[in-house]
Amino acid sequence: MNSDKLIIGGHEFTSRFILGSGKYSLSLIEAAVHDAGAQMITLALRRTNTAEKENILDYIPKGVTLIPNTSGARNAQEAVRIAKLSREIGCGDFVKIEIMRDSKYLLPDNAETVRATEALAKEGFIVMPYMYPDLNIARDLKNAGAAAIMPLASPIGSNKGLATRDFIQILIDEIDLPIIVDAGIGRPSQACEAMEMGAAAIMANTALATSNDLPLMASAFKSAIEAGRKAYLAGLGRVLSRGASASDPLTGFLHD
Repeated sequence: MNSDKLIIGGHEFTSRFILGSGKYSLSLIEAAVHDAGAQMITLALRRTNTAEKENILDYIPKGVTLIPNTSGARNAQEAVRIAKLSREIGCGDFVKIEIMRDSKYLLPDNAETVRATEALAKEGFIVMPYMYPDLNIARDLKNAGAAAIMPLASPIGSNKGLATRDFIQILIDEIDLPIIVDAGIGRPSQACEAMEMGAAAIMANTALATSNDLPLMASAFKSAIEAGRKAYLAGLGRVLSRGASASDPLTGFLHD
């Protein structure tokens, strides 16, 4: 599996688990890196300066790639401003676009996300847009210069799993970019299912942050994602629409 690399914007990763930092705690960062093997962590710009004695950046090893997000942006202009500011303070060229005007359901504004993606890609950013799974929008994002597409599985923080499963599968089948399932994954089994579908990676946060044992849950996600990826690469067995098929040819004597 070491040769099976996740490539985003020319950068290679061996881990396919990405930690979101919405529910922020230093223990969460530590568990994700040490127990889930995260090599990428999203980071809202406001998280880099806290009232605590310890800073979130203190828990992110040098080898981990920071992906600043544009959390709080209500339109493309605000998202572009946040992204440029994050690069100015040394967070690098990666950026996760999050644009939400809806404060109740926190659904992404797909149209503004396309605009922000195009503007930031022209500025040399490695753009990873968060979006509601829609094939036409995904095509627009690819044409705008996105390095990966990040469709939501279900509403942020809900832990409801793959509510948009069929639409995510369409993106996986039709878009020639890494499809990273983001938001709503609540269980390792759901992460495994998404990987079996052909997702390139999983982003999760609440499922870990609200568990009773952070390190153990982080480890469970790592194992589930790796198992799902292996199953996808191996090719899942066929499913019969009706009847049964003997797994052992010797059982044929039952029909004699």
